[in-house]
Amino acid sequence: MAGPKKSVIVSYSSTQSFLSSSSWTQILQTLNSQLPLRNVHWKSASRPSIRTIHELDVSLVNLDTIRDEHTSQIPTTLLERPLLNIYVITCENNDLEAYRTTVKKQIKEWHATVTSRKNQEWLILHVVRADTRAQSGAFFTLKGSVLDKVRADFNTDKRERCVQLVWSAGTNNPAAWAESLNKLRDGVLSAFESAVIQREEEVRRSEGQRQMPGWNFCTFFILKESLATSFEGMTLYDDALVVYEELEISFYQVLKEKNLSWFGTLITPSPTDDSAPLLSISKKTYRELILANNISVFDFRIYVLSRQCELLANASRLTEVCKKVGVFLSAFGRRLREIESEIPPLFVESWIYSSALSAVDQCDAWGSKADLDAKRPAFNAGKAELLELGRNQLDVLGIEKQYLPCEPPFSSALLVSRPEHAQPKSTESISNPQLLTALKDQDTFYDLYILITNRAIDLYAKSGRRKFALKLHGSLAALDLHRGRLDNALTTYNSLPAHYAPHSWTSLESIMLSRALETHETAGKPKDREWIHVLLAFFKTYAESGGTELLMPRESKEVYISQLTRSLETAVSDLDSDLSYPDHPALKVQVSSVAILDESRDGSHLEVNVHNSLPCPISISEVSILLTGRDLERFRFTSATESLPPGRTNLKLFCPTPCHGSFLLDSSEIRMKRLLLQWSHRRTSHNKTPRHSAKGNNVLVRIPHDLLAFDVRLRQPPLVALGAPPSLLVVISTGRNEVLHASFSLSAPSVNFDCQGVTLSTSNAVYRSTSTPDRISLQDLPDDKEIELLIPHSDVSSFHSIKVSIEVDYTTALEPSITRSLRLTRVISTTLPVSVNVEDFFRGNKLFSKFIVSTLSHQHVRILNARLEPPDTESSGLKILACSSSKRGIITVTPAQAAQFLFQINSNGPGESSHVREALSLDITYRMLREEVEFVVEEAVERAILENPNWKLHRIPLARKLIQMLETDASWVEIYGISGELYIPGSPAPDDALQEPIEVVKKMLQTHQHSDTPTGPWHDIRIPVDVPIMNIVAAAQIKLSTQGDTALYAGQPIPATLVVRSSFHWGTSSNDKERQYMMQYDVEEMVKEWLVSGKKRGTFVATDAGTFIVPLTLVALHHGEFKLPKVMINALPLANAVTMGSMAIPNTETYQVHGAEKVLISPRGGRSTFVLGMGST
Repeated sequence: MAGPKKSVIVSYSSTQSFLSSSSWTQILQTLNSQLPLRNVHWKSASRPSIRTIHELDVSLVNLDTIRDEHTSQIPTTLLERPLLNIYVITCENNDLEAYRTTVKKQIKEWHATVTSRKNQEWLILHVVRADTRAQSGAFFTLKGSVLDKVRADFNTDKRERCVQLVWSAGTNNPAAWAESLNKLRDGVLSAFESAVIQREEEVRRSEGQRQMPGWNFCTFFILKESLATSFEGMTLYDDALVVYEELEISFYQVLKEKNLSWFGTLITPSPTDDSAPLLSISKKTYRELILANNISVFDFRIYVLSRQCELLANASRLTEVCKKVGVFLSAFGRRLREIESEIPPLFVESWIYSSALSAVDQCDAWGSKADLDAKRPAFNAGKAELLELGRNQLDVLGIEKQYLPCEPPFSSALLVSRPEHAQPKSTESISNPQLLTALKDQDTFYDLYILITNRAIDLYAKSGRRKFALKLHGSLAALDLHRGRLDNALTTYNSLPAHYAPHSWTSLESIMLSRALETHETAGKPKDREWIHVLLAFFKTYAESGGTELLMPRESKEVYISQLTRSLETAVSDLDSDLSYPDHPALKVQVSSVAILDESRDGSHLEVNVHNSLPCPISISEVSILLTGRDLERFRFTSATESLPPGRTNLKLFCPTPCHGSFLLDSSEIRMKRLLLQWSHRRTSHNKTPRHSAKGNNVLVRIPHDLLAFDVRLRQPPLVALGAPPSLLVVISTGRNEVLHASFSLSAPSVNFDCQGVTLSTSNAVYRSTSTPDRISLQDLPDDKEIELLIPHSDVSSFHSIKVSIEVDYTTALEPSITRSLRLTRVISTTLPVSVNVEDFFRGNKLFSKFIVSTLSHQHVRILNARLEPPDTESSGLKILACSSSKRGIITVTPAQAAQFLFQINSNGPGESSHVREALSLDITYRMLREEVEFVVEEAVERAILENPNWKLHRIPLARKLIQMLETDASWVEIYGISGELYIPGSPAPDDALQEPIEVVKKMLQTHQHSDTPTGPWHDIRIPVDVPIMNIVAAAQIKLSTQGDTALYAGQPIPATLVVRSSFHWGTSSNDKERQYMMQYDVEEMVKEWLVSGKKRGTFVATDAGTFIVPLTLVALHHGEFKLPKVMINALPLANAVTMGSMAIPNTETYQVHGAEKVLISPRGGRSTFVLGMGST
């Protein structure tokens, strides 16, 4: 059957002589070279949008070759006849005579012929030579040109149908053809528009007569299909598809009305119908069958599908072709199975198989000519679906021939279950030679099955649809299993779940894993680690799906899962080492956020809820939880358990290590002999939350502080001597425990601890100890005791603080079989809590030193006393006196108020012994206010326990609670500092077990007074202090030479004497006393108070105990009470001494003997007369 016309026909006509000339041949060739028409835009009045035709093929045909036969009754395409007729004239443009006598008549005859034809346009093409047009191109032409005459004679409807072509032989200028091609394009579109409108009107008229007698669907179909073939010829494929879709709707309406009188039977199978190419429209004379009202529904549907697919292929929509074919084969295949008894056996399976494969081949042929780069994956997926549909028919045929078992995955292709003892159907009616060969030989069938499956897998993989490819891999594994190739099947089943898991394809994953377990059992392989992993993965899919993926009754599921768990228990018992499996969803562990102290021993309990998602109990041996804290702190809670029943189980886990604070739930673990099921509960920003986890936040667990537990603390030693080897005070608190053995080690970055040099700081403590270079061991420590040890260490003066890691292992008398391990981190400050500054004042042979003590933190420091001690009181030649009362009491140093201590250092008379070269030591006895208050509180608690012995077990919690109450409010500090009374702010809760003892102790503390002899712990700081050196000490004094109480007046000359006494007592050595220094003095200028007359600036020679006297005269400039001028005295550089490249200058200190004196100046008496001008009158 001939297909529709693929191009538009345009006729041309002219005189016979011109058409046979070489000029026309050249013009025709050039015109054909300008075709096809490109980017043609069709704006139809009956369509809302513009249609763009990228390329429109045009066939130029001589009008004389077209026979005007009688109109056929069978509707054909609108492109069967020319849409445009062109008449070519060649007379010169100014040859009006030739036009009037000859050419005009020829045009009239042609015009009469073409205008009588419906839906055809016409165009007159005037061809002129380029040279003649130039010669006749005068600006003023009285008679006009031939083109003007043609337009005047034939453009009667005001539409331009005449165009001039300037032709030059041997040239091919596209610009010369521009106007002609535009007219050609407009003419074709205009004719096509009118033809379409007429045909659509005919279709609407026919469809409107649908309910009238004599109406025929097949005739209507042929009529409306002519529109589709016309659109196809114009490359308007989308419009053609719309026509076929409307025809399909009309056909479905006919089916709905059950009016199939225009069709034959549903199907009249011919011998090759089951194997003929589906999309071929030449295999049968479909249009003749339709016109004869004798086409079957089967052939009609195939014809419509083929035409639609051809249009989709022309529009490069091959993906839709595959989808359309797949839907059609599935839907019509089900319809054919309804009449399976009326058609040859296995016809449906053979037809679907052959049609699917032939459609794939046809799509490949179409795809080789199309650009499918972006659509290639979807196209491959569509072909793969068709191949899988064909492969499904092999499943049916294989089951029918008993080559395949009637069970999943092969039986999933059966729409109706096959009776167990059904007789195989005959294959004689199948005409597909490939199927016939395969169904006669089992191995050939398997090869064909594998070939088609692998083709589908390959296409699925190329399209990125891994799930479908993996499903087909599973069917190949099932085939290997059926054929007895167990190793191949097991390998495939084991590898497939890893591909399903990332995409949450739980159903496929579960099926593959169950098949792997069955295959493993059938092959008789040992249940090793690989088998355990497969079984755990199966349990994982079971838990995630709730068991819905297992297609068996609930009772059977429980029995099946129970058998697997027992097999798992046996398998893990035979392992030679532990096997870890992370994040298994069959068991879920939930941890309480607060732990509970044991109270009777060191350690705490943690409640844990374990949910078993399997329908049977699981035998286990231990459940454990790991909590993590700062600085690598790890605490493990464990509980021995024999079994976990289905559902929730509450367990209480115990950790023997004492710890407190908030900790992060790091991991949990359930042990089943050699199998460790582990879950990580730590979430980070880089880790995704597992799909089975309900929450993605970290879990914090708070453990209360056990005040009666074993503990290790660090403090500064009682005495800190600057310059001496440093040490650290380690305080071991046994709490409730009688400790049989305890050993610990200390470590810190850049610090070395001398464990063998440890000394006992606690008085009256009895214990046995041994030590190694890096560890200290203690034995037989009593309960409720604190043992203090001093441990020397390397220099840490470059650090403000050090972080010490403490590792402690201890056993108690109550549980000697349990060794508790503590990993503690303590930070201790290496700096002193106070800073000391000193100021020295030289007064002859005496030295006054003022020490200013201030706190370096926000805490208050209580100072008991400060002492300045000489190195050797017998031979030093120094006598040190404190310039404060011995009854001064305790001094409190605050951040806003420092403490000052003044000492007088008296040196002996002249001689070698009077010069001290060894450092003095400043000893300060202090304690922090917090330490003092803690001692006062603990002392009050002890007194309360003596009165009420039942409170002894609450001693530590009671003291700690009172301290916490003090920390909430600082209002008590001021009152305590003045009177010693300690008012505890706040009150305990009514239900607090310590309410009564707290109230008793609070009353005791409110009556507390500061003791004259303070008790409690004190710290000592020993700071070395060097005696300062001063080469020259000068005492300057200005003495007024007045008698008694003589009054002094402003402006009165007052005689005075400047006396300078020098001393070398505090020099570098005793030999300095024999030296002489050149000195310079300078009396201060006080220009507002004094006028100094005399030698107020000069030099003199200073000797030890020497005196220099200079007379001066002072004049007070006004009355008042003034200080005398100061005198600056400096040493001049030594003549023969050089220091650091410059002349040496002795250091000098000058003090003003008259610095505290003031002189009263009285105003001078007398009278003065002033004359003031009052102005003129």
